[in-house]
Amino acid sequence: MTHSQPNNPLHGITLKQIVNELVEHYGWEELGVLIDIRSFNHDPSVKSSLKFLRKTPWAREKVEALYLEMLESDG
Repeated sequence: MTHSQPNNPLHGITLKQIVNELVEHYGWEELGVLIDIRSFNHDPSVKSSLKFLRKTPWAREKVEALYLEMLESDG
């Protein structure tokens, strides 16, 4: 069963898409300053970041919040 989520701006957006757009917008270096996690600061890659973020709810929440801020500032 599919649930409608009209108040969730992240509905339908994958974590991979979020990370890719943040990297494109900020770059790894600035992203690592904004959210200080190892997968952004030491040998960064989308793959390692996704692996970490899927296991670490607090980090994922920070990434999602930054993504929403980015969308608001661009829109």
